[in-house]
Amino acid sequence: MSNIWQKALLRSSDSIEKAIQNLELTALQVVLVVDDGNSLLGTITDGDIRRGLLKGMDMNASVQGILNPNSFVVTPTMSRELVLQLMKANKIHQIPIVDENRKVLGLHVLDEILLPEKRENVFVIMAGGKGVRLRPYTENCPKPLLPVAGKPILEHIIERAKADGFQRFIISVHYLGHMIEEYFQDGKKWDVEIQYLNEDKPLGTAGALSLITEKIKYPFLVSNGDVLTHIRYSDLLEFHHDHKAVATMAVRMHEWQHPFGVVHTKGVDIIDFEEKPIYKTHVNAGIYALNPEIFSYLNQDEYTDMPTLFSKIKATKKKTIVYPMHESWIDIGRPDDYESADQVFQ
Repeated sequence: MSNIWQKALLRSSDSIEKAIQNLELTALQVVLVVDDGNSLLGTITDGDIRRGLLKGMDMNASVQGILNPNSFVVTPTMSRELVLQLMKANKIHQIPIVDENRKVLGLHVLDEILLPEKRENVFVIMAGGKGVRLRPYTENCPKPLLPVAGKPILEHIIERAKADGFQRFIISVHYLGHMIEEYFQDGKKWDVEIQYLNEDKPLGTAGALSLITEKIKYPFLVSNGDVLTHIRYSDLLEFHHDHKAVATMAVRMHEWQHPFGVVHTKGVDIIDFEEKPIYKTHVNAGIYALNPEIFSYLNQDEYTDMPTLFSKIKATKKKTIVYPMHESWIDIGRPDDYESADQVFQ
């Protein structure tokens, strides 16, 4: 057992933002919160952080408010086989090893990252846009083939999804789509299966789904072909399943500071002042988990964007939810975004 678990140790006074950085640094999917004597106070997982963000907790808040004090622990004498049985029975990926005083001695990790479970879920990528705002880069190259850190944007998406166990991909193409098909072909080079949807006209981020002819049995993921992120797609799918949603939209917190002091009024009376207030909103991250029943909301060859599809589903009282992201994410829509992408995704 390696000692990388020691890097997952945080104090209860550390911030949620530091916990997020810790999760990304160690890739252990857990943070161990300890006191000054390294005795375990509790654990923090990705799910704990998301629940905190949904409650409106600030990134600078202490992790004390999101830690789980009742996490599973084992002693160093417990056999590996018994630990694995405990993990599988309780569907957990990590179990801290502690002594009789709860001092942390190590961490058992179920290694699903190196050996991802192969999924039957389809992964759809919308790659038909013209990339008008990215000209001149896209004059002779479709945006999803633009290189970032030495490989096309679309290749980053496919490889990351494959690392999460996705094997079957459907790519919707339109503008210079033949270049995408020539590059990826049937996917054998990446040890995946790739099929293509050819849009005769732009159908939008949801409308292209109406071109799928096969009967999809399981919930599936959809990603815009110009979105790069360090998200674990499998976590999004599990979140969607656990919440029994019909449609789930990944969202990012966006902060915008007003450049001026704001005066609140009622009639001619001044009610309050705010000096350059900061507004926080959730923005669409361009990644979705959908149930097969969403096809009943689409018409063949009709332009439909994803927000419209979600509105149609919600209008029938079906469950639509958000998946709050904290991972690095960039929508490569403008030249500035593209030029900065290399620094984020090396």
